[in-house]
Amino acid sequence: MKDNSLTQLKNIAVVTMAAAVIAVCAWITIPYTVPFTMQTFAVFFALLLLGGKRGILSVIIYILIGAAGAPVFSGFRSGIGTLLGPTGGYIFGFILIALIYLVFEKKADTGIKKAAVLLAGLLLCYAFGTAQFVILMKSGGSAPGILQALMMCALPYIIPDIAKLSLALFIAPRVKKAVKI
Repeated sequence: MKDNSLTQLKNIAVVTMAAAVIAVCAWITIPYTVPFTMQTFAVFFALLLLGGKRGILSVIIYILIGAAGAPVFSGFRSGIGTLLGPTGGYIFGFILIALIYLVFEKKADTGIKKAAVLLAGLLLCYAFGTAQFVILMKSGGSAPGILQALMMCALPYIIPDIAKLSLALFIAPRVKKAVKI
C-alpha cells in the first residue's frame, strides 16, 4: 500500500513538473503572428519523457492553469480570452498532439516512429489552430484566406518545430534514464 502511495505521489510530481516546464517554455517567446515559443518542445518532451497518459495530463493541467488566470501562455498571457482568441487554437492543439501520441504510443517503438506520430499530431495542431485563427479573424472582419493563414501561422513554424522535436527526441530518453521516471 505504501509503495502505491509513493508511485501516485511521484506521478503527480512529474506531471505537475512537466506542466511547469511547458509554462516556462511558453515564456521563451519571439513575437510574430503566432508567437515563436519553446512550448512545442516542452509538449514533445513531456510526452516522450512521461508517456501518453501522464504527458496528456501535463498538457491539460498546463491549459487549465492558464485558463484559470495564471500567466503561463506566451507573452505571460492567461485566461479563457487567450484560449478563445485567434491563436488559442494552437494551445488547444497541444491536446491533439498528446492524443495522437497516446493512441499510437505502443506502435511507436523507435525514434523514427515516435517522430512520425508527433509530427502527425503537430500537423493536426497546425490545422486546428489555423482554423480557429481564420474563423475568428473572419468574425473580426480581417480574415485572411486559408492559404494566407497557413503561410502566416503554420509554414514559418515547420522547420523550428522539427528542430524542437529532434531536440526532445535527443534529450527525453537521457533524462528518463538519469531520473528513472
